[in-house]
Amino acid sequence: MVGLGLPFFGIFRENSPKTEIPASPAWQSFIRWNTILGWVVALAALTVYVLTLEPSTSFWDTGEFIAAAYKLQVPHPPGAPLFLLLGRLFTLLSLGDVTRVAWCMNLLSALCSAGTVLFLFWSITLLGQRLPSLSFQGPSRAQRILLLASGTVGALGFAFTDSFWFSAVEAEVYAMSSFFTAIVVWAALKWQAEAPAPAANRWLLFLAYLVGLSIGVHLLNLVAIPAIALLVYLHLYSPTKKGIAFTLLIGAAIVLLVMEGMITGLPSVAGSFEVFLVNNLGLPYGSGAVLFLCLLVAGIIYGLRWAKQHQKPVLHTSLVALVLVLIGYSSYLMVPIRSGFNTPIDENNPENLLSFVSYLKREQYGSRPLLYGPQFNAQAQSYDKTGPIYAPQNGKYAVVDSKFEQVYDAQDKTLLPRLYSPEPAHLRAYQHWVNVKEGQKPTFGQNLSFLWNYQLGHMYWRYFGWNFVGREHDTQHAGVLWPWEQQHDVPAPLSTSKARNQFFLLPLLLGVFGLFFQFKRKNTDAWVVLLLFFFTGVAIVLYLNQPPVEPRERDYTFAGSYYAFSIWMGLGVLALADIVKRFIKSETATAGLATLVALSVPGILLAQGWNDHDRSGRSHALDSAKNLLSSVAPNAILFTNGDNDTFPLWYAQEVEGFRTDVRVLVLPYLNTDWYIEQLKKPMNASAPVSTTLQMAQYAFSNNNYLPYVPNPSVQDSGMDVRQYLNLLQSQHPALQVQTQDGRTLNVLPTKKLLLSVNPAEVLKNQTISPERASQVAPSMNWSLQTEALEKKHLVILDILASNNWQRPIYFSTAGSETTEMGLQPFLQLEGLALRVVPARNPDTQATAYVDRERTYLRLMQQFRFTGLQNTDHAYEENFTTQLAPMYRTAFVDLATAYLQNGQTEKARAVLQKCLADLPDQGAPHNFESASLVLPLAKAGMTKQAQQLTNLLSHRFDQQLIYYSTQPAYFDRERQLNLYGLQNLTQAAYAAGLPQAPQLERLFKKHYRLISN
Repeated sequence: MVGLGLPFFGIFRENSPKTEIPASPAWQSFIRWNTILGWVVALAALTVYVLTLEPSTSFWDTGEFIAAAYKLQVPHPPGAPLFLLLGRLFTLLSLGDVTRVAWCMNLLSALCSAGTVLFLFWSITLLGQRLPSLSFQGPSRAQRILLLASGTVGALGFAFTDSFWFSAVEAEVYAMSSFFTAIVVWAALKWQAEAPAPAANRWLLFLAYLVGLSIGVHLLNLVAIPAIALLVYLHLYSPTKKGIAFTLLIGAAIVLLVMEGMITGLPSVAGSFEVFLVNNLGLPYGSGAVLFLCLLVAGIIYGLRWAKQHQKPVLHTSLVALVLVLIGYSSYLMVPIRSGFNTPIDENNPENLLSFVSYLKREQYGSRPLLYGPQFNAQAQSYDKTGPIYAPQNGKYAVVDSKFEQVYDAQDKTLLPRLYSPEPAHLRAYQHWVNVKEGQKPTFGQNLSFLWNYQLGHMYWRYFGWNFVGREHDTQHAGVLWPWEQQHDVPAPLSTSKARNQFFLLPLLLGVFGLFFQFKRKNTDAWVVLLLFFFTGVAIVLYLNQPPVEPRERDYTFAGSYYAFSIWMGLGVLALADIVKRFIKSETATAGLATLVALSVPGILLAQGWNDHDRSGRSHALDSAKNLLSSVAPNAILFTNGDNDTFPLWYAQEVEGFRTDVRVLVLPYLNTDWYIEQLKKPMNASAPVSTTLQMAQYAFSNNNYLPYVPNPSVQDSGMDVRQYLNLLQSQHPALQVQTQDGRTLNVLPTKKLLLSVNPAEVLKNQTISPERASQVAPSMNWSLQTEALEKKHLVILDILASNNWQRPIYFSTAGSETTEMGLQPFLQLEGLALRVVPARNPDTQATAYVDRERTYLRLMQQFRFTGLQNTDHAYEENFTTQLAPMYRTAFVDLATAYLQNGQTEKARAVLQKCLADLPDQGAPHNFESASLVLPLAKAGMTKQAQQLTNLLSHRFDQQLIYYSTQPAYFDRERQLNLYGLQNLTQAAYAAGLPQAPQLERLFKKHYRLISN
């Protein structure tokens, strides 16, 4: 027998439709080739993935995951402990070379993806055996060819789909999650092939263990359970409508049982034991968890013995399955264990049982209404306490806060609330899809319309089309590229985007052929695959209830659905053969022709997808991290805004050990007490951050929100920040008001703040250069631009006041926090970072004062712009729309500062490097590039200024024409291109370029079109 070599249950016999494998030569030949070809296909996919593998970290979560795996740290909730544990093993392959750690962990995703392809191949051939009429002696030669071809086409086709390939070459959880989905489905089909033999139940137990393991990676794997339940039912019973409905309910109940009863339910019950035993019986911490675990184990052992004594095989098997799920789930013990060591990345600090439960429930992210709830215009009538919040204090669990839930009137609630977000920006986005007005209650029909048009149409079926029809380009909201669309209708750089892939409907058509063929030949199997397709696609859409604005595309979420469709894509080979045999009599010739035609599908997917999925020369994220860290002075404090300017920094510091003296503070996290507590501790080479307020003033809901309530005594004169902090610390009545429910609330009595400064000390520690000495005043005075202080604002003020200019303080970009805090006049550009200095910028129109010497050193000598000069370089949307414009803006600001200072040669050198290191083919020019025209002209580079003007004017014109024909959700692109054209026109006039009048006419034309 040919086996797979999996250690869990001995040698698995591969792909027999019966319990006993016939010994005929035909069966033996098929089994041998099925096993060999499955591995060949997987190795082929793995080769492609390794060749296109990202050599370093990527944007978004990969930097966090690699850093967390490398030192076994605690990433964002609910974590992925099994993924991190396996990732840690793979990082050891770097053999101490920290620059290879990311590649090694990316390799884990490539291997998991190849494993997914392997099990998909075997799943397709298992299902395929049930479609043609096979003799007991085994499949004929032509049937063997078709079955093996179906597995090859379906598996390789899925391997090279856009979304799956994207996850296969980076260290994210989705590749491993797909692997678990694939092996779980395969195990279910193996059970089906061997049932009703008693030994077949080993596959169900194996499946349960896999489900438990998958919890430590991602919960998407659980949605396959209802489809598997249906497969079991259809195989064991004659189907009825009631039976099918009951089976689906059981499948859904199992999912809920695992998600709510096991993942969060068991730790919650253990937490109740813990609080009772510690608080009421005076036992030490951990006693409740130990007792609960003992009771759980004892209960399972008793249940197993009782089931065996009373001959209850179903109950016994179910309890064994429960044990295996729990064993797999036990990887989550890593989270509180590692959190107890206070690792540098320790999100939510889940080191005790109660905080661990909060971590598992993702409580920091809030919740979305699913089946019934409020809509966007609903106003909360009250806030009900839903439970206490405990924290360990003095050997007990003290009640330190309460959980609250908003209560709404029944008339403000509806079934399937899809229009629920109250954010103003989201309301405008809703209006792109539904004719809904502010202050007007949406109808049930409008909610369904948003579900159909946006959540299903735009955020699922559009992604489905990317994978099986084609993709227009890599701009967010890019549509499906249909075969009849002409390239000349799309302007550059969209038309030249390497993400522009045309599949000519071939993958879709092949999958549809396979779908109908399976329903015709074996509709019970087809319903199982269809249910898998539904639950890994549409059901996820319903569960996520996505808002109308997302920071990036979310197609990776639905890879399981594309996996299911790829099964039909493989079975489409059999459907093609069924069509071809009507015209060709020879079975072998029919099989050969159908195979050749069908192999064009993975071929075109590979050919079209290679250039945009090839990340082998890409290091955008790492470059951005090191460039930003290089921008700041030693021992600096650097405030960052979110994922893409934080996670790459974590990777650079935690893995490659680059600039570990810099303390990175994530602004959104500063609204949480656990993160504020962490900043008071040393981290790597970074000293603790000093604050005036103690943790008692920050912990839990203390000072979460300080509204502006004017106090006549200081409203106009202002208040010293240090005085304000001291009053807060002492809970002074002058800063307190009573709320309607009787609570005492601290407030902000004035928006005018001042901070005393020692100019001599500021110059001595080189906070600013000597040329700005005259701009340093004895006090720093500014006005807040917000109506309240959030906790993160209070932390910023506290650090500014307590630091006393001893440590450099930077912001990664001029974001909402610097605007709300009114700090723009005191920002100084140094490379990519904005330093807070106690010297007001004399130029009130500038975003920041430019420190020419420091910024020149960073941009001209220290920064890296890897691979952007390569014309074959596959740029990515996040880099071209965010990072490259930020680089160019820094070059422009530095060149402008030199020009204002009369240093034309220096400005020319800066601009030449900008054009050379950030060329259009590597980082396409966009609306921000219009700011280059005027300094180019002033620096005497008139030819370059005119060339850039011509390029930009043509690009803006063509894109405005194109986007005028696109849906309303492209309004941002229309506005940005019009803004760029306006700036280009103004720059051309200021530079005296001959194109200026023509640009003005062009701008007016497009302005009228957009206004109308």
